Amino acid sequence: MSKPIVAIVGRPNVGKSTLFNQIGKRRVSIVDDMPGVTRDRIYMEAEWLNHNFTMIDTGGIEFEDTDHILKSMRQQALVAMEEADVIVFVVDGRSGLTTADEEVGRMLRNTKKPVIVAVNKIDSPQLEAAIYEFYSLGLGDPIGIAASNSIGLGDLLDAVVAAFPENTGEDKDEDEISIAVIGRPNVGKSSIVNALIGENRVIVSDVAGTTRDAIDTHFVTDGIKFMLIDTAGMRRRGKIDEAIERYSVMRSLRAVDRADVVLMVINAEEGITEQDKKIAGYAHESGKGVIIVVNKWDVFPDKDDKSTLRFTEDLRDEIGFLQYAPVVYTSALTGQRIHRITELVKYVADQQSMRIQTSVLNELIRDAVSVNPPPSHRGKQLKIFFMTQTDIQPPKFIVFVNDPELMHFSYLRFLENRLRESFGFEGTPLKLIVRGRKEEEDYCYVGIYHCGSNQLCPRLHS
Repeated sequence: MSKPIVAIVGRPNVGKSTLFNQIGKRRVSIVDDMPGVTRDRIYMEAEWLNHNFTMIDTGGIEFEDTDHILKSMRQQALVAMEEADVIVFVVDGRSGLTTADEEVGRMLRNTKKPVIVAVNKIDSPQLEAAIYEFYSLGLGDPIGIAASNSIGLGDLLDAVVAAFPENTGEDKDEDEISIAVIGRPNVGKSSIVNALIGENRVIVSDVAGTTRDAIDTHFVTDGIKFMLIDTAGMRRRGKIDEAIERYSVMRSLRAVDRADVVLMVINAEEGITEQDKKIAGYAHESGKGVIIVVNKWDVFPDKDDKSTLRFTEDLRDEIGFLQYAPVVYTSALTGQRIHRITELVKYVADQQSMRIQTSVLNELIRDAVSVNPPPSHRGKQLKIFFMTQTDIQPPKFIVFVNDPELMHFSYLRFLENRLRESFGFEGTPLKLIVRGRKEEEDYCYVGIYHCGSNQLCPRLHS
């Protein structure tokens, strides 16, 4: 299921971006006293009380139609409202209720969606009385906050997560593998979908941006059930001019959240672009399985018997964080290697769900440290006690050590590479978490043994 979406809306300069940044714990929106600084929606993943959700920051809503920028900002905010599961309506407690607030309030009541009124800039007890006039908006109990110093944010977020729908995504069969098809516009995503299912159930056009929404298509191949989510192409923010296309971008990101495996489609003719890297980065950070599909290989210029090798090397150089992702060269037009996609999807899904016994993992760790001993820092030696797998999709491992600060990222990468060499894990990211543990008699660290044995402690083999 996809994460709930929370949109932050309101007129300009009421503190929307400040609130957005405080919740996200990082400064991603420009904050300025000049009204209208935030001119585009910005997305961020957030968490509160074990609830993960996506936040959308918006430009201010103005009702002056003569200004093109203000009109565009209002249009974007309306689209954000349509996307959202919950809407946070930010107002200025110092300025009091304005006519513009009342207009926005009327718009929000018409959405029929949960709305939380956040009365901002209530940073002293003397200002708390200012909250009450906002009851007249007819949107429930307003919550007083001061976004700049985080006053009242806990109460606000409690109200937000309480308003989340019980089910924010579609149910699917447990044995069905869901696939998100992502990439820049016009790289051939819809054509690949059609080639996979063998019929034209998705509209195909040479015009970029034809697919306006995420479409679920269920099909069966070799007795395996798949759900294919075709998405609109992701464009650079500055190139997205239509509100409907902005909506499509959010749906594309939501599709990745719903997927088990992501097909990252690249246009062979155009090569690897900066936007390809950004889209690939989102797929990687999502923790989903990834397959790189190089489409339109039939028209790749000056092709020879080493073209795939050279292109793959370029991919590994340009998108280094996806070293684990298999690459398949296809032509949706001719059907070249299309059958390989479903085979790879099934393979990657299996790799994501692989579990390794703790005893086997620690045999691997023992061999690894014998080949490449852990580093020391300022005379202090890193000691690895043991490793255990705690989760799948993606596979997650916890490495217990004497001091996590001694674990250099290069040595962690070395351990990841050994995991992949031994067990594969092709197509899936791995999460290695380092935790500290005091040296105790019943925990032997790998490489040096309290008991003097040349074997790991029996309890680590369970």
